[in-house]
Amino acid sequence: MALSEMNGDGSEQEEGGCQEPDVIARGNILESFAESQEIRGLINSLKGVYGDLGTREVTIEKFIVIMDKYQEQPHLLDSHLEWMMHLLLDIVRDKRSPSPLVHLAFKFLYIITKVRGYKIFLRLFPHEVADLQPVLDMFADQNPKDYETWETRYMLLLWLSMTCLIPFDLARLDGNILSEEGCTRMPIMDRILNVAKSYLVVSDKARDAAAVLVSRFIIRPDVKQKRMADFLDWALSTLSKSSFQTMEGTIVMDGMLQALAQLFKHGKRDDCLPYAATVLECLDNCKLSESNQTLLRKLGVKLVQRLGLTFLKPKVAKWRYQRGCRSLAANLQFSAQVPVAQNLVIAADDEEEYDIPGEVENVIEQLLIGLKDNDTIVRWSAAKGIGRITGRLPKELADDVVGSLLDCFSFQESDNSWHGGCLALAELGRRGLLLPSRITDVVPVILKALTYDEKRGACSVGSNVRDAACYVCWAFARAYDPLELKPFVNQISSALVIAAVFDRDINCRRAASGTFPYGIDIVTAADYFAVGNRVNCFLNISVYIASFPEYTQSMIDHLVNMKINHWDGVIRELSTKALHNLTPQVPEYMTNVVLPRLLPLAVGTDLHTRHGAILACAEITHALYKLAAENNRSVTSYFNEKSLEGLKQIHLELCSRQLYRGLGGELMRPAVCTLIEKLSLSKMPFREDPIIDGWQWLINDSLRSLPLVSSTARQQIKEAAVSALAALCNEYYINEQREANPALQDELLQQYISELQNTEEMIRCGFSLALGALPRFLLKGKLQQVLEGLKKVICISRKDVSFAESRRDGLKATAKVCQTVGVKRNGPQDEFVCKDNVVQIYTMLLNGMSDYTTDSRGDVGAWVREAAMTSLMEVTVLLVQNEPELLDANICKQIMCCVAQQSAEKIDRFRAHAGFVFLTLLNFDNPPIPHIPHREELERIFPRSEAVTLNWNAPSQAFPRITQLLGLPTYQYYVLLGLTVSVGGLTETTVRYSAQSLFDYMKKIQNDLGAMNNFCETLLQVFEDNLLNDRVSVPLLKMLDQMLANGCFDIFTAEENHPFSLKLLTLCKEEIKKSKDIQKLRSSIAVFCGMIQFQGDMRKQVLFQLLLLLCHPFPVIRKTTASQAYEMLITYSDIVDPDILDEVMTVLSDTNWDAELPLVREKRNYLCDLMKVPKPQLVSKSAA
Repeated sequence: MALSEMNGDGSEQEEGGCQEPDVIARGNILESFAESQEIRGLINSLKGVYGDLGTREVTIEKFIVIMDKYQEQPHLLDSHLEWMMHLLLDIVRDKRSPSPLVHLAFKFLYIITKVRGYKIFLRLFPHEVADLQPVLDMFADQNPKDYETWETRYMLLLWLSMTCLIPFDLARLDGNILSEEGCTRMPIMDRILNVAKSYLVVSDKARDAAAVLVSRFIIRPDVKQKRMADFLDWALSTLSKSSFQTMEGTIVMDGMLQALAQLFKHGKRDDCLPYAATVLECLDNCKLSESNQTLLRKLGVKLVQRLGLTFLKPKVAKWRYQRGCRSLAANLQFSAQVPVAQNLVIAADDEEEYDIPGEVENVIEQLLIGLKDNDTIVRWSAAKGIGRITGRLPKELADDVVGSLLDCFSFQESDNSWHGGCLALAELGRRGLLLPSRITDVVPVILKALTYDEKRGACSVGSNVRDAACYVCWAFARAYDPLELKPFVNQISSALVIAAVFDRDINCRRAASGTFPYGIDIVTAADYFAVGNRVNCFLNISVYIASFPEYTQSMIDHLVNMKINHWDGVIRELSTKALHNLTPQVPEYMTNVVLPRLLPLAVGTDLHTRHGAILACAEITHALYKLAAENNRSVTSYFNEKSLEGLKQIHLELCSRQLYRGLGGELMRPAVCTLIEKLSLSKMPFREDPIIDGWQWLINDSLRSLPLVSSTARQQIKEAAVSALAALCNEYYINEQREANPALQDELLQQYISELQNTEEMIRCGFSLALGALPRFLLKGKLQQVLEGLKKVICISRKDVSFAESRRDGLKATAKVCQTVGVKRNGPQDEFVCKDNVVQIYTMLLNGMSDYTTDSRGDVGAWVREAAMTSLMEVTVLLVQNEPELLDANICKQIMCCVAQQSAEKIDRFRAHAGFVFLTLLNFDNPPIPHIPHREELERIFPRSEAVTLNWNAPSQAFPRITQLLGLPTYQYYVLLGLTVSVGGLTETTVRYSAQSLFDYMKKIQNDLGAMNNFCETLLQVFEDNLLNDRVSVPLLKMLDQMLANGCFDIFTAEENHPFSLKLLTLCKEEIKKSKDIQKLRSSIAVFCGMIQFQGDMRKQVLFQLLLLLCHPFPVIRKTTASQAYEMLITYSDIVDPDILDEVMTVLSDTNWDAELPLVREKRNYLCDLMKVPKPQLVSKSAA
């Protein structure tokens, strides 16, 4: 599944993405080992690179990258393995090769082994008699504790496991075991055994290779006679003395278990049988099932099954179920000659009787316990063990094993037991050990496993069980003749189709999308990629599959029985929508069976069932209405009196039992509101019924209760209530004259408008949106009243400055109201958007564009600005399509300028939205929006052809375009205001691209004095208008610092006392006056240092400000000023007399500016004297 859930760059793909086919294509394009020459070059270069650490690392990395490409298709390496091994072993065998080079060669060998697998690679090692002694001698140079060279030891052990198979008695290689010194030399057999034993207890991967060595060495005829018993004694003694409670004990036990498992796997049964009972007893005493080490438990299960196979004679059970042969030709010939049905099971009458050792029962019991282990790898190993051992048992005992296996599928057992049981059943089926007589017992269990889902806290377990159940179905389909499975095909295929379409987990849906009746059609629609998107499965694929009558009813029953009560709310909601889509297939079944079953559940005791049933009733009712409308029938033709009464009773019952309260109410309120909406849309005959008042009460109460519910449920309740209100009003509050009851209209609007001034923000939000959802006949004659109420919500006052969400929803509601009532130029202002109220509406919307409220959540005013932009766009489009004369030039200018400002600001999402609105208004041509300033220039900057491809979210694309608006006088002020907060912001990419775009624009106008003067005037105006407004002034100071450093104002520096510099200095002084904002003060210091480049008296004034800051009360400001003044003097050395420059710089650098103020002031005054700058005078507080 990994391929399907990753993008090409390795990043995770959202469920439902459509890029998998491309990924699969890219993953399997390798056809040969294309880099063989490059690999040869890398291996040949080892002698030259091993000494240089950097080059060596690069070479290793290149080799790893190339080899890792073949992890999924390692067979492509097979024809190249031999020459790669020989090249590397030539280096190893060369006596002149230094130790680091040998280690590097073995590292390369290990990398190849890792990709291809040691079993394939092992066969290629040289294994002549002459190789044994050199390999053994190499171990003398190895340090088992050197963690950097473990690959060498791993590969040497594998090599030794191959060379030790030479077909000669090892004693013949010892020769004269007396060495020249007269001492007795250790025999080769003992040397190899000692090497194996020493590496079985190390902590690195050499332990695995040592186990391979043991399994191959001990089973040699000469070794097993002399050393097998001793080795097993040592291994069992070591195992019994070790404890899995310690890390060292775990490592030792791992080595022993690996060695024993490999030994009993590769050894002959007759050789191993005498020791099997002793090993099993020792293993029982170790109590590995109590260990928390997964690997030890897995090795324990592995060893137990090998011991079980040792106790049983190796033979193929004659009683097993056989379906054909492996050869297709033989199968075809067999089926032509003999009727298949007569040859499915071979009778076991002539089965040889023999005693089954008592230990086998212990083995099977341990394997059955292993099926319930917490870890999948242990359960999988146990399942394979069950399959292998059952294949050697007599038919009756094998049937007992199947019976014990079926006990795993009790609902008292955990999900681990169900998963392990499924794996074991699949293994038995695959091996033909599950006879057709047992299928009747197994199929019901598998059907339950396909829908197994157990709630655990906030989530559920069971996806692995359902996945394994799909594997069982796959195994059975390939193991049994169709005639055997025919009675169960419909059940299994329906269950698999349901899993493929309605399972919550993507891996289960993909596992289940296999073979069914109408298989080709269904698999085409529900293929591996199509079922990746859950919404697509529930709402689209299910409809297609339900068109096959075999599946329709079972799919609906599954949704009603298993999914509408699911613990996951998303699944419940999708299930009800799926029922809506499936209703047209079987409307009578829905009416006569499903609805009567759902109505009691909708007022039941279980919360999730109640929630799902209410939504299901709503969706099915609406689907039946649409079906009736298509057939020109009344909706009541599908409902009897009992069903209609049941639908009405849902609200009354919940209300009487107070189920709208508390946490359960957070689900009930939106569910019943959805029911109200769907019943209203379905035109149910409830006009003048008391239930309408009850529904209206619920909608109003839900909106009033918004502050009491959790933040996660709030939005859903609000949206459901508003949608329900709109549908309810449209259906039940309008009379035959298409008008509202005046008394009801007055009461409803008065109630809603009064709630707009509630002290709770969420209540304002709810009732604002409710007013926006009201139909036209309820707003008729009340428009001005509604607009006045919404105006108070939108307006920022001191007591509700933090109510950003209510202002957002107020703006949305204003636009909705305008769209509902429509436009009439000379119409009454109480009924239409007209010339008398259009200015008021635009003023309300434009006010939202200047909302920059912040709280602990950040810039919450951005929500308001976003809603204001959307509303401005919607209202403007509405006006231009109906009465374009109502749009005057001033309004259009304000709209475009405000949106342009937002499109230059720092938050990507809101900048992107502003860009979308800006281009929508610019490019709208049905008809074109009038009075857009500089339309021709804007269309040149933003060509229509690039409107779709321009990514406003990306600063690198947005800012180069938006800064071009600085050249248009109408937009200059607003765009510069927006750019200021971007250039002086904190986000690196935004700052980089916005600043670069600004500097590029400044370069273009650098030699145009008129353009420069206009720009600087606008810049000063922005500064002046936002003086002491930290949101703008602090970023503005940072932007000025960057502009001064980049020489943006070089054209003015030659002129003495230029007005721009004087005004800028005045504004900077005013901005930092009495400020305690460290960030602002630091930015101003940088600006003052940059302004030193201006000529004339300016310099003395700038120096005076810097010297003043040298005695600031904050030590950090004094230090920053000294540091930046020092850098300034290095950059602009002509500021002070060269004779005193060194002295000034020495004082700035050597003085401890953290010291007490009197000491610092003395140094500062000395600098004033040196630089001939007036000394700042202390002002007493009384004088101040």
